[in-house]
Amino acid sequence: MLQHIPKLFNEQELCEVHNLIAQATWYDGRASAGTLAAKTKNNVQMVPNSDAAQALRAMVQTALDKSDAFTAIALPKKLSHLGFNRYSQTDTGPEFYGPHVDNAVRFSNDHGQRVRTDISCTLFLSDPQSYEGGELAIQNGLVEQRVKLAAGDMILYPSTSIHQVTPVLKGTRLACFFWVESMIRSNEQRSLLLDLDNAIRSLRSKHGDSAEVLTLNTTYHNLLRQWADS
Repeated sequence: MLQHIPKLFNEQELCEVHNLIAQATWYDGRASAGTLAAKTKNNVQMVPNSDAAQALRAMVQTALDKSDAFTAIALPKKLSHLGFNRYSQTDTGPEFYGPHVDNAVRFSNDHGQRVRTDISCTLFLSDPQSYEGGELAIQNGLVEQRVKLAAGDMILYPSTSIHQVTPVLKGTRLACFFWVESMIRSNEQRSLLLDLDNAIRSLRSKHGDSAEVLTLNTTYHNLLRQWADS
């Protein structure tokens, strides 16, 4: 299940983001990859403890905390460390990240805990017209879905998926990436809860807080209570 959250950042916030990125320092992205993934990874990542990275993480965290859509989709229990990566066309060729699956467990320096990776998140920070290539290609069964969103938009997808970032042939692709350990471990159960939540919101907007809406809302919370690991 791929979920698109538009406009996590507005234009003014994106300007601030790019001002901070201009101050950033970077290192070889292979250092953060697993043994197999490192063989297909060719990008750079922002030095995590730099002033720019810390300010950017705070901005992203604030935006996530305010996003009802993110909460409804992810039902987050814990978040991994928020990272930032860059893919460009360089003197040695295009940067890319070949097909891989994310590590099942990440260690987060932010709160000193391990995070099970249920949901992978990419927040796009570059205008899609400013670079060529660089699609996030996610394998969904026999179908590959390619994602290249507007700056400020975010995509969420199951961390169990094989995925890649296609070579950047022109320009620069910037993004924030992180993982979510959800209160609901099952992708299928999260999908059912999201469908129910969306239906409740739609019915409330049309009919107010009717008895039927109350019944559905009770069902939602009782399922959440039964399935959640908080």
